[in-house]
Amino acid sequence: MPTPSAPPAPPLPFTPDYPLRTERLDLRPVRHDDFAAIHAYQRLPEVCRYLYWGPLDEAGSRASVAAKAARSTLRESGDVLQIAVVLRETGTLVGDLTFVYTSREHRQGGIGYVFHPDHAGRGYATEASRALLKLGFEDLRLHRIQAELDGRNTASAKLLERLGMRREGHLRENEFLDGEWSDEVVYAMLAREWRALQDRRQPRP
Repeated sequence: MPTPSAPPAPPLPFTPDYPLRTERLDLRPVRHDDFAAIHAYQRLPEVCRYLYWGPLDEAGSRASVAAKAARSTLRESGDVLQIAVVLRETGTLVGDLTFVYTSREHRQGGIGYVFHPDHAGRGYATEASRALLKLGFEDLRLHRIQAELDGRNTASAKLLERLGMRREGHLRENEFLDGEWSDEVVYAMLAREWRALQDRRQPRP
């Protein structure tokens, strides 16, 4: 019986066909002139509470934006895409996304997201993150995509569950953040789970 083989990975370098368009959003590379919009939420303690950085002062945000602006193409395993989330109707930048090409050999990826709280409750983070899953599973033909979060971050956990991702692991007190030990929770989705989810989302004739 033949051994199953993974589908071929796309050739590298790989640059998404920007902008990635959803119903309400344009997802494009971060630009240097995004500094003011990104610093507006990177400086907020409530945004950074469960993250590994921040809050950032102006110099920190300028360095962050410069690094993000250089990450629009994947060239090898471990590379990262940093993507600005922009409301198509107004051109307002409401957050940014991270896509990690964890392993080309094992078809693995990771996602992350940060949004300005002024735009919470409208489904933008879910809509944008779903586009990242589509990029990973359909364009990059990944087998598995995961997300890690602080165990206290229940809002982020609910977002991942809305995407259809599974809670796979709960690591107790494995990170020291903000002066205390905190848990880390891992969510993930497989390519076949993504395909099944898309089948269910298709309108019936």
